Amino acid sequence: MPYLQRKYVDLIRQVSSKWVNWDPPIPVEVGAYGEVERETGELRVEGNIYDPDFQAELNKLGFALRMDDHPPQEGGAEEEFILASKGAKRVDLSLGPAVGVAGLATASIKGQWQFEHGKRDALLIMYCPRVKYIPRDVILDTLYKVPKLRDKWLVTSVHVCPAFSMYLSNKSGEKVSLALVGQVPVAAAPGITAGGEASIGWWSDTHADLLRKACDKAGTYCYTPLYTLKRRIGWVQRLFRQEETEVKGDDFWQDAVPPWDPLGEDGDEDSLEMDTEDADEF
Repeated sequence: MPYLQRKYVDLIRQVSSKWVNWDPPIPVEVGAYGEVERETGELRVEGNIYDPDFQAELNKLGFALRMDDHPPQEGGAEEEFILASKGAKRVDLSLGPAVGVAGLATASIKGQWQFEHGKRDALLIMYCPRVKYIPRDVILDTLYKVPKLRDKWLVTSVHVCPAFSMYLSNKSGEKVSLALVGQVPVAAAPGITAGGEASIGWWSDTHADLLRKACDKAGTYCYTPLYTLKRRIGWVQRLFRQEETEVKGDDFWQDAVPPWDPLGEDGDEDSLEMDTEDADEF
């Protein structure tokens, strides 16, 4: 089943308008641009708007914009951030007396999810995530006019965190319990370790192949599970939007639409074909 990664990406995108990084230890940087691979849903990065080469392109085009003056901004940390597709329902965590896990009662994150029978569903959990993003209403109006970005996908924000868990259900109607046991020594700011390590890790009552989880015991923000992709709207759409009041440059970029057709439960594309009789009616 080669397309399960794409299925997971699509399920999370449907409930969040954001894109999953299937390999969170590999960073996705704010300002990266490129194209999304149809088979996997991964962003194939071709450059970054904060690279010197891109600044040279802006200079060549005669734009006064200096990217160094508008670096990515960072938001505060949330306690947790959980995304689940519509068939994944959070239920009361009920573990039998035979389950003896030290620290489970005081786990930083804990929960149990019931998944729908016969369908794939996705769950993404991030611990203490922060958002890094392109400054709003400052640079996207100029970037709209850069030919290099005309047909590209642009990363406008990323979620970074010190611990994450990703799960794709197997269609059996299973129930899965997850917990982050212990306390991560989260740093005061991304990129700075809090000092020391803690005894912490993910616990689960499943050993499914499509369960991915990791935790940095030093509390470093080294994982990027989620990011936002935007694409330019067309010139005709822009002309109509300019007639509206209080329209800003950010409004000329819209959430990226996936490059694949509707997906089946295993991530393969459903063909949208009409039979001959239906086609003859048009």
